[in-house]
Amino acid sequence: MKPPSGPVEALQPSSDIRVFASNCSMHGLGHIFGPGGLTPRRGLWAAAMLLSLATFLYQVAGRVRYYGEFHHETALEERESHRLTFPAVTLCNINPLRRSRLTPNDLHWAGPGLLGLEPAEHATYLRALGRPPAPPGFMPSPTYDVARLYARAGHALDDMLLDCRYRGWPCGPENFTTIFTKMGQCYTFNSGADGAELLTTPKGGMGSGLEVMLDVQQDEYLPVWRDMEETPFEVGIRVQIHSQEEPPLIDQLGFGVAPGYQTFVSCQKQQLSFLPPPWGDCSSVSLDPDFEPEPSGPLGPSSPSPSPGPPYSLMGCRLACETRFVTRKCGCRMMHMPGGAPVCSPQQYKDCAHPALDAMLRQDVCTCPNPCATTRYAKELSMVRIPSRASARYLARKHNRSEAYIQENVLVLDIFFEALNYETVEQKKAYEVSELLGDIGGQMGLFIGASLLTILEILDFLCEVFRDRVLGYCWKRKRSQRHSSTNLLQEGLGSHGTQVPHLSLGPRAVVCVSPGLPRFPVPSPRLALPPTAPATSSPSSRLSVLRAAP
Repeated sequence: MKPPSGPVEALQPSSDIRVFASNCSMHGLGHIFGPGGLTPRRGLWAAAMLLSLATFLYQVAGRVRYYGEFHHETALEERESHRLTFPAVTLCNINPLRRSRLTPNDLHWAGPGLLGLEPAEHATYLRALGRPPAPPGFMPSPTYDVARLYARAGHALDDMLLDCRYRGWPCGPENFTTIFTKMGQCYTFNSGADGAELLTTPKGGMGSGLEVMLDVQQDEYLPVWRDMEETPFEVGIRVQIHSQEEPPLIDQLGFGVAPGYQTFVSCQKQQLSFLPPPWGDCSSVSLDPDFEPEPSGPLGPSSPSPSPGPPYSLMGCRLACETRFVTRKCGCRMMHMPGGAPVCSPQQYKDCAHPALDAMLRQDVCTCPNPCATTRYAKELSMVRIPSRASARYLARKHNRSEAYIQENVLVLDIFFEALNYETVEQKKAYEVSELLGDIGGQMGLFIGASLLTILEILDFLCEVFRDRVLGYCWKRKRSQRHSSTNLLQEGLGSHGTQVPHLSLGPRAVVCVSPGLPRFPVPSPRLALPPTAPATSSPSSRLSVLRAAP
């Protein structure tokens, strides 16, 4: 076939860089890879393109590095509400045990560990309490329960609570829940325990919260026998205002209310939200005090609870961590600690539990991050003296007490919301993924005039290059190997004088491409074999035919 005469436009493959540059939406490529040789104008365009690309990559690297640092910002906002849930209020008498309820059996078991008494001092201590000494032949009980001691000898709310009102409506001991803390037996108002409905208030100010009148019962206070680490010198009530999701840590976070005063506590609700890692360090996984980790593992919240537990709180995490530590060291837990381990005996309190807890607090073993969501209450306190001269005789007659007793033992606590507005403190991501993509897109459009579709064009061009250059090279190499094997077969058959006119390797065509000429097919050589080889053929020729068969 004779090729056509005259100029023919060359057919350039799509993998050609000039074809790609002329059709790509990226600015500047068409000026660099245009037709013709290298010119100063093309060199300037190339330098500008490289400089813009370098600047773009530098800006993108900075944005990606900033995103990888996971910065956060804190937003403070004040919100309005028509009704707020009233917080939980925990009350503890500073005196843990009533002197009138202690027995010789209590002194035998709890005297050395809880009161710091030696056995030889029991009789003297009983006389100081105004109690008769132990009878002759006294035999202590074979077992002893510290929790029962505090439940029996602790101050009873029925005796302490002289008056109670919530939003002007009467309340009583049935609205309180008994709870054990480091200070002994305490009572929580509006705890929400056992599915009880939480109380709410529709307005702020005095008269819209909790008002209680309490008798601290100084006559029941234990005498100070000697200086100890936890010897109380005060008189009054310890109070903590907290959310229902966290247990009270009243010995550390409670504030004192003294007899002879009416204390006003104005509260403001604060909702705090923190970010989890990597932006922050908050956690929402509760720590189960009964779930024992590996002996070499940390006592922090990294070991998740195997079963659903209460919501995570900072106080709950600390308490569970302390419980794990004491239980591991002593095989028992202290009275105020949660969990299913047995309560320590008074001797275990003295020999193991107290030393282990003190050592743990000094070593700071617990690592408890902030909860991802928590509620706290800011407080402002003010107080006035009670009773006044005009009311002293009335209160003494009403409660069947003397005026001196009222002045030394009675206090009033009034807790209310300052207003129904509350504060939200929220951590937010300072740099989102959408902002990162927006910055990259802006830098890309500013410096190199590209977009997301430009990236797709580049990827499509790379696929064309791979197909035409790499796969095309492999196809050509395979075709050349096939032609060389066919030639060797023909030479081998010709050397033995055997004609094979009917062997066909299939209709194949080789497309020849010449620059400036159109493509035209050239038929490939055909080779045919007869159905059976002649009888005069040698075994070697038949073997060559079998090897050449496809």
